[in-house]
Amino acid sequence: MYRTHTCGELRLSNAGQEVTLAGWVQTIRKFGSITFVDLRDRYGITQLLFGEELNGLLDQQPLGREFVLQATGIVSERTNKNPNIATGDVEIKLSSFTILNKSVTPPFTIQDDTDGGDDLRMKFRYLDLRRNAVKKNLELRYAVNRAARNYLHEHQFMDIETPFLIKSTPEGARDFVVPSRMNPGQFYALPQSPQTFKQLLMVSGYDRYYQVVKCFRDEDLRADRQPEFTQIDCEMSFVQQEDILNMFEGMVKHIFQAVKGVEIKEQVQRMTWENAMWQYGNDKPDIRFGMQLANLKFPQHTFPDRKNAFEAANDTDVIKGSGFGVFENAETVVAIAVPGAAEYTRKQLDELTDWVKRPQIGMSGLIYIRCGADGFKSSVDKFFDAAKQETIAKATGAAKGDLVLILAGAEERTRKAMSELRLELGERLGLRKKDEFKLLWVLDFPLFEYSEEDNRWVARHHPFTSPKPDHIDIMINNNPVIENAKEYLKHPYANIKANAYDMVLNGNEIGGGSIRIFQRELQEKMFDALGMSKEEALHKFGFLLGAFEYGAPPHGGIAFGFDRLCSIIGGSESIRDFIAFPKNNSGRDVMLDAPAAIDDKQLVELQIKLDLQ
Repeated sequence: MYRTHTCGELRLSNAGQEVTLAGWVQTIRKFGSITFVDLRDRYGITQLLFGEELNGLLDQQPLGREFVLQATGIVSERTNKNPNIATGDVEIKLSSFTILNKSVTPPFTIQDDTDGGDDLRMKFRYLDLRRNAVKKNLELRYAVNRAARNYLHEHQFMDIETPFLIKSTPEGARDFVVPSRMNPGQFYALPQSPQTFKQLLMVSGYDRYYQVVKCFRDEDLRADRQPEFTQIDCEMSFVQQEDILNMFEGMVKHIFQAVKGVEIKEQVQRMTWENAMWQYGNDKPDIRFGMQLANLKFPQHTFPDRKNAFEAANDTDVIKGSGFGVFENAETVVAIAVPGAAEYTRKQLDELTDWVKRPQIGMSGLIYIRCGADGFKSSVDKFFDAAKQETIAKATGAAKGDLVLILAGAEERTRKAMSELRLELGERLGLRKKDEFKLLWVLDFPLFEYSEEDNRWVARHHPFTSPKPDHIDIMINNNPVIENAKEYLKHPYANIKANAYDMVLNGNEIGGGSIRIFQRELQEKMFDALGMSKEEALHKFGFLLGAFEYGAPPHGGIAFGFDRLCSIIGGSESIRDFIAFPKNNSGRDVMLDAPAAIDDKQLVELQIKLDLQ
């Protein structure tokens, strides 16, 4: 037996016991005839005391950092206690030790404040995983996994595995493909999600399914994306939207209670997609703070049922007829009130202007109004007198001491830019607290988006999403063909709402799903709307269409981004911090040096010839 206890287990109540520990050497501290060694394992750290006799043996068998050590001795009370660790009241007075394995000097220090950069730690990830900070992230990931599984088990969900080698049906992100040796010239694809399988399981009568499952997408990476990622994937039969929202709102609340000790009693706030875009400029708003967008001017075709509310809340004469070309010629003008920022210096305002001019934001400038104690001061005093500036300030909800920031330009770009500026200011002002969690359901998305490049409709979620019940007839009874590309917003399909929902946490989409299409006629109509011929639809999804003819029940589901949920709960910006062996921003595993070339023999077996020119 290598050990009787772990390095995080012993307390004063164990004093006088003989124990054996095993772990890695964290630090070595020599004091004359005695030596102290901190021994570390997954569970914690325990101090070892090498007395005079054993200290002499260390000269013959010197220890080094990360040596694997077995140590036997008596648990004793420490004279210099360490309140920062759970075992800080005790130490082991050693009677014997064995070096189980030596270690070369690690390429970086294995402690919380390491001197290793990202690339180095990724290359030696098996060493990075020894660090306490990384271990805590993986422990949190396991706790979230366990809490989700416990909740779903208690609600009669079955964990059912689905295949990883499937048929390629590229709709959205690119597939990763796998050549088949036994079927030359043919390829499997790795699943972007188990979507069709979980629908087939509903047809099969398994009315509550889930998986904590790997998914794969060959797309450009960033901090919150990996080529392989994990979902909590769920599906239910005989449900409507309200059933899904209640079930999985309960699951997320259970996770927070079990993992963080945070009790969320109130019902999760709900918001339509249109209101999210209207008030926040994006469909996953961070509602931990205010600073909602004030819409001072907008195109007539945008947010049609908001037109009356807009005219009632805003004095359009403030914009019209001012002689200020930036506003007059803009498709839209939006503003926010930044609390307590009227005291910003010119240097700070210039820095914000430079921020919105960055290529990734894409605006040409920024307009401000200071709401000071002694009146209003603006970068457009020439065009707007104090009374008109006050009217604009009131439209944003600004108070004395606040700063109004205004952007003008093309609708989509300007609204997106203001949304990003709002988030940036929320960060700078400390309004996006990592220990505060705000959940939100976003509902009633458009079913379709228009692709100018292809002059056709594309599914906003995926092609298995059902329209809202009262919009099904619009879809069935209208031709999806767009005759005039410029008039697509007048097409009936532009007004169809999806029976879909996203869960948002602190401005991040953590889950999304929908009530599914379950009748063959409606599914064929959806494929037709997306530009698929009947032949193409049968080739790609004939198995699903056929299944719908055998008594498919009404069903719906949701998938949660498991890695992202863990990172937000853990207070991190990147999902990589919560994945044991992540890829870098180029999709490479620098530890394994993958992807890599395969040898010529494998290429011959697969009947693949490379053309790298």
